[in-house]
Amino acid sequence: MTEQDVTRLLQKIPQLKQEIGKVIVGQQDVLEEVLVALLAGGHALLEGVPGLAKTLLVRTLAHAMDLPFRRIQFTPDLMPTDILGTEILEEDHGTGHRSFKFNPGPIFASLVLADEINRTPPKTQAALLEAMQEGHVTYAGQEHALPKPFFLLATQNPIEQSGTYPLPEAQLDRFLLYVRIGYPTEQEELAVLSGTTGTSRQQVQPVLGGEEVRQLQLLTRQVSISAELMGLVNRLVRATRPATSEVKFIRDYGRWGAGPRAGQALILCAKARALLHGRFAATLEDVHALAPAVLRHRVLLNFNAEAESLTPDDAVRELLKAVQI
Repeated sequence: MTEQDVTRLLQKIPQLKQEIGKVIVGQQDVLEEVLVALLAGGHALLEGVPGLAKTLLVRTLAHAMDLPFRRIQFTPDLMPTDILGTEILEEDHGTGHRSFKFNPGPIFASLVLADEINRTPPKTQAALLEAMQEGHVTYAGQEHALPKPFFLLATQNPIEQSGTYPLPEAQLDRFLLYVRIGYPTEQEELAVLSGTTGTSRQQVQPVLGGEEVRQLQLLTRQVSISAELMGLVNRLVRATRPATSEVKFIRDYGRWGAGPRAGQALILCAKARALLHGRFAATLEDVHALAPAVLRHRVLLNFNAEAESLTPDDAVRELLKAVQI
């Protein structure tokens, strides 16, 4: 890419945020983390109580990007074939010859919303594993490539337990970021009430296409990161493992630590955040800003931590205090 191409691409990021801001009020940190996952080429899990515009955020992002979009509503009776697709028997009316043809499911889109992913049993949840990791689907021994880029955004409700199936740790690890959505501020909530109870409707215009997203993902990997900062990320991830950690909080309350995928995720996300802010080098601020979303689903705490109402976010805060450049 030439310098003009890079400049043109970077100018589209504020335009994308502006289009999404027509519908989504506030939630700037959440939007930034979702865009970071997109530029880093990973997937994101959004968690929040009902009514916080999780689904609306993903739909608005889809409208602001010229990408094929599909929404899958996860329910207890959803089957893997409802996601991946199935083979159908076709007959050639001219020759009478019959053959099986693969009919792609809703997973074959560039932007896929897996709504309330924890409402379906593990058998169906596991249908996403190959697609998320490998970028293709295997059916009847044949590989079927997914579109590029492929971006999965899943949502889940943290407060309900009846009829839900928590995602296993192996599948959580496939998500680049675990994004938590909180309540809006008083002014933001007032703006929501004002903007959604009248007759006017904001129209979101597409800003980015598939090829531009791929170029931004390539550009993200070219953002530089210093050897010192990469060493910090490495030590930070290794400090999450109770058996070898020098951090007292982890030794006392840790049950299982993050694997190497966490370090890869944190470095890529730091680069993506730097690019979102118009920089071509990742900084310590980028690492600290994204460490909670990268590590909170990869650090498991023991019963003692649960008894004292400690969370993985508490563990990340202690890690960031203890591990310095």
